[in-house]
Order: sequence, then structure tokens, then C-alpha cells
Amino acid sequence: MTPSADYHAMLQVAVEQARLGLAEGGIPIGAALFTKSGELLGAGHNRRVQEGDPSVHAETDAFRKAGRQRSYRDKVMVTTLAPCWYCSGLVRQFQIGTVVVGESVNFPGGLDWLRENGVEVIDLGSQECVTMLADYIRRNPEVWNEDIGQD
Repeated sequence: MTPSADYHAMLQVAVEQARLGLAEGGIPIGAALFTKSGELLGAGHNRRVQEGDPSVHAETDAFRKAGRQRSYRDKVMVTTLAPCWYCSGLVRQFQIGTVVVGESVNFPGGLDWLRENGVEVIDLGSQECVTMLADYIRRNPEVWNEDIGQD
């Protein structure tokens, strides 16, 4: 299997999480933390709406579910959407080595900043991810604006 194929398979775990979040009435963003060899450590989804907790982004949920790791430099954070500044900070704080995103069309997040700081960033340009979130944003602009900190 090529690394690209591995990343696409990893992304499907995050997509499944995003769909779970949508089914729960939340924002469809999913994430998963893997080892470089593809072992799943933890998966999660945005649960801000469901839990009334603004800190439960998909990346933080997956990170927490992965539990403590000795090091994160050899880990891969896979997310359906480019990480916001909050989640980009998590990547930098714990020196996660690679971030794979499904899309950065609906929200560019901190991808340039992550790249500038030595994080390998791979944007898969998934139309499935673009459409899923774009449909949600169109139907729920107020919730989306709250999620990204816009008035």
C-alpha cells in the first residue's frame, strides 16, 4: 500500500467520526490519531453542541481518547477539516509530526503556520469532506460561526 492509500484509509476513520457527530446533531468534523505505521490510537468528533463544551473539537477529542503517549513526534493526526488555531496549537504543543486533512476549502485553519513550524501537512482534498461540511454550514451558519469564533 502506498502512503497516500494509507492516508486515505486513515481519513475514513475520521469521516466515520464526522458522520457520528452529525447523527448526534453536532458539527460534522471528525479526527483520529494514528502511529506512523497506521495503528489507531484514538478517534473522536466535534461534540461542542452535544456537550455544550466549546473545547471539544474533533482533534482534542481524538487526542484525549488516545491517552498518554511517550512522544507524539511520530504520530499522525488525521482530521476531516484543517485544524483551527486551537487545535493547531495542540499539534504544536505536543509536537505531532504529521497532520493529514480531508479538506481546507471550507476553513483553512492554521495549515500554513503548522508548515512554517516543521509539521508535515498533507491535504487530501476530499470532496466528500468538503460537501459534508459545506452542507452543514449552509443549514447552520450560526452554529458554524460560533464554532470558529466569528460574530
